Amino acid sequence: MNVLIEGCILAILLYVFCAFGIRKGAVGLVHLYEKNVQDRAVELGLITEEKIKRNAVMFKSTGMLLYLIYPLICVYAVNGARGFVSGFWQIAVIWLIMGVFDRIVIDGIWVGHTKAWIIPGTEDLRPYISLRAHIKKWIMTLVIYPAAAAILAGIMALILQ
Repeated sequence: MNVLIEGCILAILLYVFCAFGIRKGAVGLVHLYEKNVQDRAVELGLITEEKIKRNAVMFKSTGMLLYLIYPLICVYAVNGARGFVSGFWQIAVIWLIMGVFDRIVIDGIWVGHTKAWIIPGTEDLRPYISLRAHIKKWIMTLVIYPAAAAILAGIMALILQ
């Protein structure tokens, strides 16, 4: 039961992270959009290439740190997992909950069907997340996340022997 709650908390943290990123307008997270939207935002003078790169590095490094550290604390410090199997399934479930939330709620509903993520002057480039990008994100969620969970659990099993 803890793992389900922990996965939901990570999903909520992702939501808060994104809400913070678009607090002054969706252009704050334009690095998450397709290249044509980024180019248009720069062309319109809404942001610079340098700012896009800086925001991307900050968002990805902070996000990756959160996505790695949070499950490790939950799984190994809070839940007391030991060994590969216990660590793997818990990390995988936490990441899968967050990933499915991201695909359905954030990408599908929030970005796809609200005005919060519209960047003025780029409306003609919608939908912002293409079918190809959706497919890649689902593959990442359903294949890469569990594979990464296996690697992380394997490393932790070796460390905690």
